[in-house]
Amino acid sequence: MSIAPRFVLTSVTYLLFLFISFGSLAQDEAADGIPTDDALVSAGESLFKANCTQCHAINEKVIGPALKDVHERRSKEWLISWIRNSQKLIQSGDETAVALWEEYNKTAMPAYPFSDEEITSLLSYVKVESSKEPEAAPVAADAGAGQTGTAASGDSVSSGYVTAILVVLIVVLVLILVVLGLIVSVLTKYLKDQKDLDGADEEIVNQRINLQKVLTSDFVIGSVVFLFVALLLKTAIDGAFTIGVQQGYQPTQPIAFSHKIHAGQYEIDCNYCHTGVRKSKAANIPSANICMNCHTAIKTESPEIQKIYAAIDYDPSTGEYGENTKPIEWVRIHNLPDLAYFNHSQHVKVGGLECQTCHGPIEEMDVVYQYSSLTMGWCINCHRETEVNTKDNEYYNKLVELHAEHSKEPMKVEDIGGLECSKCHY
Repeated sequence: MSIAPRFVLTSVTYLLFLFISFGSLAQDEAADGIPTDDALVSAGESLFKANCTQCHAINEKVIGPALKDVHERRSKEWLISWIRNSQKLIQSGDETAVALWEEYNKTAMPAYPFSDEEITSLLSYVKVESSKEPEAAPVAADAGAGQTGTAASGDSVSSGYVTAILVVLIVVLVLILVVLGLIVSVLTKYLKDQKDLDGADEEIVNQRINLQKVLTSDFVIGSVVFLFVALLLKTAIDGAFTIGVQQGYQPTQPIAFSHKIHAGQYEIDCNYCHTGVRKSKAANIPSANICMNCHTAIKTESPEIQKIYAAIDYDPSTGEYGENTKPIEWVRIHNLPDLAYFNHSQHVKVGGLECQTCHGPIEEMDVVYQYSSLTMGWCINCHRETEVNTKDNEYYNKLVELHAEHSKEPMKVEDIGGLECSKCHY
């Protein structure tokens, strides 16, 4: 066969292969219209975790239905309409929408003014996650157990390590003293065997230690007094430095709320419950109505949920509220002195800090404890070490230029007044 026919045959074969491949891909996407490229799935994952995890999971029913294979149960066009405005779809008389509305006790799903592309990315993420094997759900520990603080575990390890070193040093010193005693004993015996010792040397060799005189000597008494005073002062100073420091504090709450289940297992965003964290000084304790957004539909038989119902005088059998309400007396855990000013929105929204920076692995806590010391020194060290995020913020342009003229190090919080007294004390 000549080169030209061979080239034509190879080209036709290759084109036929591409046609079949692309035809198969087009047929696959045409079935539901939902592509699964990595960029789209990643964008959908961000949207899902920011907006949907409060009410939905992929493999299990939460407030709303499980979303596994939802793209196979509903058309893409229907899903777009439902996500964008479920109430509008219900009011139009759509039978599927009305059935869902009735099945889930007429719980309203918020409207999301997303574009078609954004909703498609959401569906892409759900489609990819639906194809994965479900992971075993973590077993929630007893919320009332483990009341002792775990934040000090690292400190206890360090303390044990130091204690071990001290014990080893004491043993070594005792061994050294024993060896020195043996050496002195051998030398004394050797010198006694010598017959040419003069009177002064013989007196030194034959001298005996008077233990009573040693113990009552000015040096020994002075040393004991000095050590006693030093230990007393050290104890007093250590105690003074721990006044007001409640690191590891882990009180029992009136309702056993588990962050491990809500923020960890179900990945509910902290901002959903602590609504003030991005816009005010305080993160605020969630009100009972935020709890009721979920618990009118799920875990209604739980004794802890019944405590919420009792506090707000809610009857789950009728869905009606009474007037005999009473506050839930939550026990405050993190408490700064009144002379210190701290603003959550400044640190979270402007500074871009994560909750875990100060509160530790909150998503792993069944019972919340104070993770950080929250002392003045702890805050100052953070201001000394944290770099200021100046990207795409023209407010910092001049400051960055001035800082670059005097230092090659990145601009940190202390460089913009983070160590000034008036920043935190007013």
